[in-house]
Amino acid sequence: MQEKNVSDLHLSANSEPMLRINGVLQRAAHRQLSEDEVKIIIYEILTDAQIKHFETKGDLDCAYTLPGIARFRINVYKKYPGLTAAFRIIPNQIPTLDDLGFPPILKKMLDVRSGLVLVTGPTNSGKSTTLAAMVNHINETMHHNIITLEDPLEFIHPNKKCLINQRQIGEHCESFSAGLRSALREDPNVILVGEMRDLDTIKLALSAAEVGQLVLGTLHTRSAAQTMSRVVEPFPAEQQTQIRHMLSESLVGICSQQLLRTADNKGRVAALEIMMATHAIRNLIREAKGHQINNAIMSNQGVGMQLMDNHLKKLVADGTVTQDEAVRYMLESPIGTKTQ
Repeated sequence: MQEKNVSDLHLSANSEPMLRINGVLQRAAHRQLSEDEVKIIIYEILTDAQIKHFETKGDLDCAYTLPGIARFRINVYKKYPGLTAAFRIIPNQIPTLDDLGFPPILKKMLDVRSGLVLVTGPTNSGKSTTLAAMVNHINETMHHNIITLEDPLEFIHPNKKCLINQRQIGEHCESFSAGLRSALREDPNVILVGEMRDLDTIKLALSAAEVGQLVLGTLHTRSAAQTMSRVVEPFPAEQQTQIRHMLSESLVGICSQQLLRTADNKGRVAALEIMMATHAIRNLIREAKGHQINNAIMSNQGVGMQLMDNHLKKLVADGTVTQDEAVRYMLESPIGTKTQ
């Protein structure tokens, strides 16, 4: 995986190993693996407790480190017949925001004392890498206590200027909401919530941001406007006004991202939508006018905000990605083209 720039490896009973290279799934030059072979390979790297959890629940999230090579995020799950494992490689070197080619406005989001910063995007869009780069930036520039809640632990952060305590859901705390509730009593400056997946976690994250912590979180949304709806709509109707008010007061900014194949097929590049919570945007959130968010972003391009589709068009103009690749990820179909 290291040598061939493979991001993911899939081992499945009665199938050849499959490799994802620059976003494309390919068969490895290897014979099919039997059910017993896959089980032996996977069980060799699991602890007894992990094996028991997997056999009881039918799936398992965990991580595994090969010293000096890389760390891997692993999901093991049962299927018919046998079992399957997906391995995601996590580089030993934590990238910086500059390494990722991200604009300076993202660093500006992290300079605030408190509030909510959201990194959003579909599965496999690089959210974990972006969050790791954000934590690394704070670690190199601030003197903070950072608590991370992750499932599983991916990038392992050394203490630089900050004290960093990383907690794995299911091992160090019961759930994201339980870990977040506990973190509020642990003198944090920054809390990273690996996934804001339920109402309790969302509300606790908003409360933490309101009372003085910088909260970094993720959601599976493709745009800033969609993110507003995803935060508010799961709540009962009688609570939504309160949640919109909390979000408008606490939100610092949103970075929505997608990963595209580069034009030379030698790598991938992130397309970004970036929104900072200006006074005008806070009013739009409070007044449930999410449909006007895109216009507000367009009006503030001078300070670094940008829409996803505009960044995609720029990547095409620069020759970084092909037009066909960009069209697949556009949120609105351009004239004369068809999204896939």
